[in-house]
Amino acid sequence: MKIAILAFLIDAIVGDPQSRFHPVVLIGKLISGFERLLYRKEDSDARKFACGALLVLLVLLLSYEAAACMLYLSYQLPFAWGSSLVSAFLLSFTISPKSLAKAGREIYVLLARDDLAGARKRVGWIVGRETEQLDAGEISRATVETIAENTTDGIIAPLFFFAIGGMPLAVLYRAANTMDSMLGYKNEKYLYFGRAAARLDDVLSYIPARITGLLFVVSAGFLGFDVRHALAVMRRDAAKHPSPNGGYAEASMAGALHIRLGGFNTYFGKKTFRAYMGDAIEQLAPHHIMESIRMMYTATVLFLITAYLVFEIMKY
Repeated sequence: MKIAILAFLIDAIVGDPQSRFHPVVLIGKLISGFERLLYRKEDSDARKFACGALLVLLVLLLSYEAAACMLYLSYQLPFAWGSSLVSAFLLSFTISPKSLAKAGREIYVLLARDDLAGARKRVGWIVGRETEQLDAGEISRATVETIAENTTDGIIAPLFFFAIGGMPLAVLYRAANTMDSMLGYKNEKYLYFGRAAARLDDVLSYIPARITGLLFVVSAGFLGFDVRHALAVMRRDAAKHPSPNGGYAEASMAGALHIRLGGFNTYFGKKTFRAYMGDAIEQLAPHHIMESIRMMYTATVLFLITAYLVFEIMKY
């Protein structure tokens, strides 16, 4: 787990570089390429599902093998710590605490300046809902929900899979999560073609999502938030989320901060309602964005420390 700690430090210093050669960008291009090759609008639902499942299999195989190959080549470096450094850099590409915090802080600053138009535009970069009509409270809600959910997908889950299977397995998870974000929609095009990607992400994120929820509960204690309410709301409301996994991070975050998440969102002109999680003890405000960032970082550090201690104990 020393490599995971190093990866976290690399992310904290370097961040997530914007490059067309970024591993996640390359995975996205791979997914798009196979989609163009395998998707046909005129295909039957069964064939769309089969082709989507084939895409998932090919992307997972190629992503895992590419990571394993890079790891193998790193063993040939002339210095002993070369493979550890390569692993740490590759793992740092699969996690995103700094970029997640950066996005949240930018939105917070815009709201603090009463730049509602700028905040609406900026939050639109990180959420799928329409943001043109959102007020400050709704912008804050969208941001907190994104930070909570992405703590699972973008931080804890890759670190979890690294802990149990090394860097190639962390890359495999990132590939699966990227496929879900690109193909896992319940619309006419992807309902069947993207179903395998969506189900795979649900399965892989099952344990990390629940770990994240518990980490948020413990983080609340370290940060002076409401531990009991965080646990109570997670147990009460997590299952209300439309995703089998997304509710654990959001509900525990909501409980800890005494806020209510969920509500009405608009997608492609259609208003939908997502069940509430948490209690509106406090009115959602920009400062909750900063509190959610603190929760995210604390949960990440707690996971790294816990995993490190577990591995050290297992040596004896």
